[in-house]
Amino acid sequence: MNRIGFYLIALTSGLLFGTGMAVSGMISPEKVIGFLDVTGAWDPSLAFVMGGALAVFMPSYFFLIRPKNNAITGEALCIPSKQNIDTSLIFGASIFGLGWGIAGVCPGPAVSSLSFGNIGIVLFIVSMLATSLITKAVLQNKKPTSLDITS
Repeated sequence: MNRIGFYLIALTSGLLFGTGMAVSGMISPEKVIGFLDVTGAWDPSLAFVMGGALAVFMPSYFFLIRPKNNAITGEALCIPSKQNIDTSLIFGASIFGLGWGIAGVCPGPAVSSLSFGNIGIVLFIVSMLATSLITKAVLQNKKPTSLDITS
């Protein structure tokens, strides 16, 4: 597949993702915080969004993606083979969850909501990208400690 085909697939996927985020309300920090507030004014509607996404993704994955060795573009699929939980994963997931809970914004929906021109979202994404690059540079040579879950 040529580069134009690759870019068309990426564009189509991004448009579908962004539209889904906007239509479902997942780009609204108030909606996300309401979902995370399980001891207060809990809003379970995002659970249905996630469930709907999984209902579409899971059959697609098992019947279309998993049996293939190559992506639509012809490139080899990058399926992770790592099956252990390490301290970096636990620590990183905890920091991600803390940031998500404080801001009420997940990275994917934040990118989708950029079109609204909210300066807070722009700052969130710039900060997220800068911190990701800095963290990658700092941890580049670090070897994580792991807990093997395959036993």
